[in-house]
Amino acid sequence: MITLLFVMYAPAQQPTAETDHDTTYYESFMGKKITGRYYFSQKYTALEIGRNNKTTPRLRYTPNTNLNMGIGATYRSFTLNLAYGFGFLNRGEEQKGKTNYWENQGHMYGRRWSFDFYAQFYKGYYLYPKGLGSPDPKLYYIRPDIKFNLFGLASYRILNDRKFSYRAAMVQNEWQKRSAGSFLLGGEIYYGIVNADSALVPHTMAMLYKQQGIHKIQFFEIGPGAGYAYTLVLRHHFFITGSLNANLNLGWVRETNRSSSEDCFSITPNFLYRMAAGYNSRLWNINVSWVSNRISVRGASSADGYIGRVGIVRATLARQFQPGPKTKKILKPFDKMAAKK
Repeated sequence: MITLLFVMYAPAQQPTAETDHDTTYYESFMGKKITGRYYFSQKYTALEIGRNNKTTPRLRYTPNTNLNMGIGATYRSFTLNLAYGFGFLNRGEEQKGKTNYWENQGHMYGRRWSFDFYAQFYKGYYLYPKGLGSPDPKLYYIRPDIKFNLFGLASYRILNDRKFSYRAAMVQNEWQKRSAGSFLLGGEIYYGIVNADSALVPHTMAMLYKQQGIHKIQFFEIGPGAGYAYTLVLRHHFFITGSLNANLNLGWVRETNRSSSEDCFSITPNFLYRMAAGYNSRLWNINVSWVSNRISVRGASSADGYIGRVGIVRATLARQFQPGPKTKKILKPFDKMAAKK
């Protein structure tokens, strides 16, 4: 699967002058250098079915997605990434079944705002771990009929944008030189559908779950959230970034079995995690990052309900390049667009 991402940040989020932030805390390369990157990444959209008690295992349906290798570049507020799941990176995964998917999972980091958006279509899952729900303990329980479609948007204001930079860890076009953190305020909205030809709970385990017989789930959620992000800088170059957003959402869920449907309204907590660690300087950025969204869905059948887990894991090697005269001519249209903001 080829993954192509082109991002243009919102104009209001992109001040580039050095006076717009405290340069003793972080340095920005926007408008000065090109950030080139080489990376490995893997995205996922998993579904968990809640358990009735502590002795019953959670049913975690996981897609068989590719590990992708890619290259990309960022100049000013424009990013282009191109990746492909080469066969030699994904050998031995056939036993997990086949997942067909198209997705646009984006994470945009402006100076004052962060945005996370989702438009995803998945078909084909397997049950983790191996042997759970399967008549053969050496094989995965495979469900090629399960579909999970998700649409959503989350946005958070970065209150301490003068001293804290998300981009340093996540986009690599800034350098966090001193430890700093920021409170985050915002909200999120989601709509999703899970559908299968038969019950989501395996027949052999049906009596253990209150969600037995359910083969379709529709849900809508919206709500405010708050959080905190912090980057710890060691010896000026090594960094650990972590952030957590907690949302309290009003949600509607419709569960459908073969004979009827039942609606449920509830208030549920959602969590959005971001973590990154590595080395950063004026020239190089080497890091591993993880972004994960935990979406709680509570239906009428069970208070434990369902959990959607959406995320991306990435390992990145990035370098700053000073554009030469010829390259600057090519980049002039981007400079003009940035000047209009």
